[in-house]
Amino acid sequence: MKVVKWISIFLGLLALGGLALIGVLSMTRGTPISGVRAVGRTGAPPAIGNSLFLRTMELYTGLHVQTGNRVDVMLNGDGSYPQLWRDIAGARKSITIQLYYSQPGATADSMAMFLSERARAGIRVELLIDAFGSQNLTREWRQGLRAAGVHLAELRPLHWYSLHLASQRSHVRAITIDGTIGWTGGFGLADYWQGDGLHEDQWRDTNVRFTGPAVAQLQAAFITAWAEATGELLAGDFYFPRSTFVEDGGIIAGLLLTSPTTGSTAAERFVALTIVGARRTLYITNSYFVPDDDFRSLLASARKRGVDVRVLTAGDKSDIKSTRHAGRDRYEELLRAGVRIFEYQPAMIHAKVIVADGLWIAIGSLNFDNRSLAFNNESSLLVLDAPFGAMNDSLFLNDLTHSKEILLPEFVKRGVVERMKEKGSSLLSRIL
Repeated sequence: MKVVKWISIFLGLLALGGLALIGVLSMTRGTPISGVRAVGRTGAPPAIGNSLFLRTMELYTGLHVQTGNRVDVMLNGDGSYPQLWRDIAGARKSITIQLYYSQPGATADSMAMFLSERARAGIRVELLIDAFGSQNLTREWRQGLRAAGVHLAELRPLHWYSLHLASQRSHVRAITIDGTIGWTGGFGLADYWQGDGLHEDQWRDTNVRFTGPAVAQLQAAFITAWAEATGELLAGDFYFPRSTFVEDGGIIAGLLLTSPTTGSTAAERFVALTIVGARRTLYITNSYFVPDDDFRSLLASARKRGVDVRVLTAGDKSDIKSTRHAGRDRYEELLRAGVRIFEYQPAMIHAKVIVADGLWIAIGSLNFDNRSLAFNNESSLLVLDAPFGAMNDSLFLNDLTHSKEILLPEFVKRGVVERMKEKGSSLLSRIL
């Protein structure tokens, strides 16, 4: 009997160990693309200016781009919230909002005030907040919105039976007004998103406001998440007015919505194709820049073939020090390959922007780390337009005037303590 008992205990511990291992592996996995190999007459992946590039991007990521869009870059809080409040206050039929991160404060209170006023005026308002990222919002704040008639739901609340999904968050920012005006980017409901991005407590961020066919895609992204949270799949021309589908001039744009999966993700395929498609310039602004081995190799290869590769990321004002340390652990390899790296100095930089060849632009919520690429839902507006690209090139170069370039001779002299922080943080890079 004792033998049977010990065998049972051993088998139980073995099963628990196996489940724990499965859990660890599921929370630390990367995505499996290690490179891009082109087969054909040219022997190279399609360049961004080539029509095959856009078709390949659509086929590999689920992206769908159309003409007929107008896109405006909205910088920082000063350039975003006043217009956002005007858009919300001017709503005549519907407001749908999905946000990840929220904190109590003046910004959250302003959002509540504008949404409550519209709901009381008979406008249908749906607000979806991430249960983890917005957990600090008070019960009173939520109750006040519901009392005003706002339909408020929480996405992916944490329960004991859903702990295996705890690492998969929706980092999406999606605001749609009357189905005709869309907003996405890196913003949230916290007071440090206010300001001009040039002072320590005023984050530097980049958002986009757009009209045209891409708005319907953003609306669909919200409705997909709303259905997950509530079981209610919204449909009809109330959310998708005919004017959204009209193509009348404008620029080529589309929404890239990426999600975790068991294989390579659309986010990873987008980044890989963009890097190998660049021929002249590749300007990357990203708050959490922690590229894995394969993406570092792709960036180094781009530099080797003559692409001017520059990265702008957070400096010592970063809000997540461990992520910054993990990113800096990768600097030396990239610097030796000729990639230029800059750290923003005045404030935390939270923007997520890629501009390739001054023609292909991504602005949204997607970070350059394993969490965004493998585990999160993310939203980015992708634009193919030379004038819009030139403007974003200029914005990038202007940000560099407020940044410190990391130079290899100086960087290799950093101290032992810094190196230890970097190595230690790098061990956790897949879950940061």
